[in-house]
Amino acid sequence: MWGDTVDLRHLGWSIVIGVGISSAAFFAGRYVLSSFVADAAVARAYAMLVGLAGCLIAGTVCAFLFEPKRDVVEEASDASERTRVLEQLAAEFGGLGSNDDLSPAARAELSELGLLDLFASHEASAAGRLSVDGTNQGVRT
Repeated sequence: MWGDTVDLRHLGWSIVIGVGISSAAFFAGRYVLSSFVADAAVARAYAMLVGLAGCLIAGTVCAFLFEPKRDVVEEASDASERTRVLEQLAAEFGGLGSNDDLSPAARAELSELGLLDLFASHEASAAGRLSVDGTNQGVRT
């Protein structure tokens, strides 16, 4: 709910459903367990576990009743936007490091996402800027 899209009617119904199912589960569990367990405190503790299971059931019911409100839209970004983001990351974190330092798993993941060449070209351009004018320009090596 923090800055997200919420339908207040669905949220209200979800709260009502959650309270109803979890409370019913707790009281039913306490009633059934009190006849089997000699100690009332132990029966109440186990009834609380039944109530927690009711919370999970209520969450599942609400997930089926109320569809998500968020629309996820994927947009393709152009090369200049990617380059701008890499330069911003390099400036904030003092460089991006070297592709040679990556583990084989990280290298494979970047390659699968099509980002390995992008990072390699950014690394080469950063090294080129360093060698051309002899200054660091915010790139840590």
